[in-house]
Amino acid sequence: MYKKIDEHALPVHIGIIMDGNGRWAKKRMLPRLLGHRAGVDALKRVTEAAQKIGIKVMSYFAFSTENWKRSKEEVDGIFDLVLTHLKENYDRFVNGKTKIMTMGDISKLPKELYELLLDVTEKTKHNTEFIVNIALNYGSRSELARAFTNLAKKGKVEITEDDIKSELYTSELPDPDLIIRTSGEMRLSNFMLFQSAYSELYFPKIHWPDFDEKHLRKAIIEYQSRDRRFGNVKQEKNK
Repeated sequence: MYKKIDEHALPVHIGIIMDGNGRWAKKRMLPRLLGHRAGVDALKRVTEAAQKIGIKVMSYFAFSTENWKRSKEEVDGIFDLVLTHLKENYDRFVNGKTKIMTMGDISKLPKELYELLLDVTEKTKHNTEFIVNIALNYGSRSELARAFTNLAKKGKVEITEDDIKSELYTSELPDPDLIIRTSGEMRLSNFMLFQSAYSELYFPKIHWPDFDEKHLRKAIIEYQSRDRRFGNVKQEKNK
């Protein structure tokens, strides 16, 4: 039995840094790409669980601007896995109630993947029940540089936080309430640095391919146990 989640205090937006695919594979003496394939299975599993629980937005860090440094075989393999996943689930995405979004410069991705992402995001853009946001060729520092460049082109001199937010890939999304990084690494690694100013951070040691509904529920229960004051002082109740 799962420990009960408070359905009235759910995080609206959860971001996940899907770490540990390679280590998961190495532990089993398997090729790294099989670890990434298992990671795609985990993404599907966790997305279904999040939707069932009642989370509204899930953001996944799939491929960073730094990941281009990996071998061409691994990079191509990751993109092939994303492409295959989109093709296999295309009808379900397009005819369903989930909105698919991306953040990052996807124009640098392989042409077929880029065009399919544009197609899927366009055809699901009016869905509001549940949002899946995939970070591909994403880095928060480059996102911020892009935002400031766009504001400068508009002639902005006195720049506000709202101005910056309006130019981020996530401009239409609420900031993440909870960010999970699997595999025990305790850093954000250039993921949603502006948006995560008040996010709760959770670092389970489990590798991403083994992450499932029970681990997601555990993360949410941990989130609900924390006192989120947003810089304010906790008010004591009158006795």
